[in-house]
Amino acid sequence: MDLGTLIKRVAAVYDRTASMDSAAQVLLRSAGSELAPLVRGYIIVGSGGMGQGAHVPWIAVFDPDETASATRGLYVVYLFAADMSTISLSLNQGVTEARKLWGSEARVRLAQQSSAIRDQIESSLIAGLAPAIDLKHTSQLPRDYEAGNIVAQTYSTATLPSEKELRADLQRFIQLYQVAIEVRDGLAVSDPAVIVSPGPQLKPESQAEFKPKNSDDYVQTITGRTIRKSRKHETLVKEYGEYLIMTGFEANTRVHPRDLVATRGTDEWMIEAKVVRKGNGVNAVREAIGQLLMYRKFVCPNPDEVHMVALFNEPVGEACVELLEELRIACVWQDNDRWIGSPTAYAAGIASDDMEGS
Repeated sequence: MDLGTLIKRVAAVYDRTASMDSAAQVLLRSAGSELAPLVRGYIIVGSGGMGQGAHVPWIAVFDPDETASATRGLYVVYLFAADMSTISLSLNQGVTEARKLWGSEARVRLAQQSSAIRDQIESSLIAGLAPAIDLKHTSQLPRDYEAGNIVAQTYSTATLPSEKELRADLQRFIQLYQVAIEVRDGLAVSDPAVIVSPGPQLKPESQAEFKPKNSDDYVQTITGRTIRKSRKHETLVKEYGEYLIMTGFEANTRVHPRDLVATRGTDEWMIEAKVVRKGNGVNAVREAIGQLLMYRKFVCPNPDEVHMVALFNEPVGEACVELLEELRIACVWQDNDRWIGSPTAYAAGIASDDMEGS
């Protein structure tokens, strides 16, 4: 189902007094499966309340490395106004955790954090977006959502823009989401008093010295380490592996420290997956090149026979693709439910679409 179709159907039939099995509630709960191809690697959840209908139903997009719930952290969310006349695409923050921490002060603190984050985002990135939303209800949660809004784009449910524009706006907010997380984390250090939604606390990795003397030393050291991978990274590897299996490859993820190895006949492909952070394809490409070359040299039993693939969750730019091709590294990236590939990748059958035709 298209994004616009889902929004229109919910707005047309939502009734908070209806049962939790009503058509609108079923539509909201289906959002995760219906919209998953639009934002691979993220968690999508729709809700019309718990036990009884909410004044403001919503469809949220969570970065699993930030949060999996609307109760805490930052997230992107479609908020229906109580009268269903509008829907706001909002970069927002968890209100439940804030209420537990700050009680009656929570709304003021949320508004302060919203303002602090918004002020630190480059103005060109949020041009045309609104700092406030109106959800048409005065109960606690709608007002908390309003206070938690960082930036938003509000549409009339009667005159939604085209599906192409809706999807482009969603992708814009996904990029802003990553920027806002970085800004929030910076403020937590420079001005912690304004932060009410701190990021997840990660256990620091061991910083033991690692200076391999030869290839045997490298293999023993790197395979003995536990490498933390983000949830988005694991989803990317899983979905690409499933695609390869569908196209006739054997895919193996039990090849630590490599992400994935695919074989078909006598051909073997070593695949290194990278999640592009804040649109910085250069960093992701640089990391992929380094790891692929190191693994081919020190880990692969037959380095001259293995083919290399750099896998990304989004495009990294033509210049980076050209560089990878020059280094004899095929390049594949995810585009909704398609896998776009460089000429080498497409010719080898490890991509569903050629970059020239995408």
